[in-house]
Amino acid sequence: MPANITQDQLVDALNEDLAFELSSMIQYLTYAAKVSGPSRPELKTFFEAEIPDETGHAQYLAGKIVALGGEPTTTPKPVARAVSAKEMLQAILAAETDAHDRYAKRSAQAEALGMKGLQVQLEDMARDESEHRDETLRILRRWEDD
Repeated sequence: MPANITQDQLVDALNEDLAFELSSMIQYLTYAAKVSGPSRPELKTFFEAEIPDETGHAQYLAGKIVALGGEPTTTPKPVARAVSAKEMLQAILAAETDAHDRYAKRSAQAEALGMKGLQVQLEDMARDESEHRDETLRILRRWEDD
C-alpha cells in the first residue's frame, strides 16, 4: 500500500524522475560517442536507439508536471562516469533498474491519488525501463568472465 501522497509531492517526485530522464538522455548520447573496441558498432547502435525512448519519457513527464501546476526541472542528475564498454553497460543497468523501480512506485502513488491516466502511463514507462534493463543484461553476459 503506497504511503499517502499529495499532488504537490507527486509533482516533486515526477520532477525527480524528469531529472533522471534528462540524465539518461545525456548518458546514452555520451556513451554512444565514447564507446570503443570491437563491440563499438553494436553498442553505439544500442545506445543511440535508447535516446528516443528516454526523450519521450522526459517529454511526457515535463508535460504532466506542467498540467499538474508544477515547473519542470531543466537540471539533469549527474551521469555516471564510465570508460570501458562494460562500465557503461553496468551504469546503464543500474540506471534502468532504478528507473523501473521509481516508475512502479510512482504508478502506485498516482493510483492512490485517483490519477488513472498517469498511473497507466507510468506502468508503461516501468515496462519500457524493464525491457531496457533486460536487454542490457543480455549484452552484459558477454563480459561475465571479466
